[in-house]
Amino acid sequence: MLMIECPWCGPRAESEFSCGGEADIARPLDTDKLTDKEWGDYLFMRKNPRGVHREQWMHTQGCRRWFMATRDTVSYQIQGYDTFKTGHTPADAHEGNKQ
Repeated sequence: MLMIECPWCGPRAESEFSCGGEADIARPLDTDKLTDKEWGDYLFMRKNPRGVHREQWMHTQGCRRWFMATRDTVSYQIQGYDTFKTGHTPADAHEGNKQ
């Protein structure tokens, strides 16, 4: 079983968490102008890397907070954790987004 270290609660079994998928995906700014293909790509197309990958996790059976983990998809070893910064707005996620 994979052990995940919640930044707030400490090490817990993977069964206490829900994976939110790939991290660092910015929502397109003007979704009304996207084609169906572009919208579908945003919703469903994700990287499936072999090696280091950043993921979002929620401690669903604990503190219910979201955080990001950097995990090696080959060895399953988690290399680090990041929390979401207080005071950042959703618009901050779009910085540099050209869509």
